[in-house]
Amino acid sequence: MFKIGDKVVYPMHGAGVIEAIEEKEVLGERNQYYILRLPVGDMKVMVPITTSREAGLREVVGKDEIKKVFRILKGTSTAMSANWNRRYRANLEKIKSGDIFEVAEVVRNLIRREKEKALSSGEKKMLENARQILVSELALAIELEEEKTKFLIDSALA
Repeated sequence: MFKIGDKVVYPMHGAGVIEAIEEKEVLGERNQYYILRLPVGDMKVMVPITTSREAGLREVVGKDEIKKVFRILKGTSTAMSANWNRRYRANLEKIKSGDIFEVAEVVRNLIRREKEKALSSGEKKMLENARQILVSELALAIELEEEKTKFLIDSALA
């Protein structure tokens, strides 16, 4: 169980801080919820405590994992399907997993592909979303502002 002030990641949304734990009635059912503030995009999200683990809520990565993320960003691209639809679905599954290493891989691979060929509008949106998720978690983990975190990520990808 998480507590107020914990830095957590909510897959497909990014990282945030638990601001409160509240009991609310939603659709006629009373449950306790984590109230997350996601700094990137300035969103608030309610996550039911009882299903938070199944939803993929987890702690922000530590120092060792941060180093691995940057190694992935600097590493060589992994093979991706030439078929747009298969590639899109595979990347979407990686993002949905909530695993920062998989998200970093998606960002790296799509940015490299974009340099070779133009991305479709769907893949551009996916890259933007994956990059935002990555930035949000690294910014909280490193305790750095969003713009400086983006610069570090871009530098690793250059």
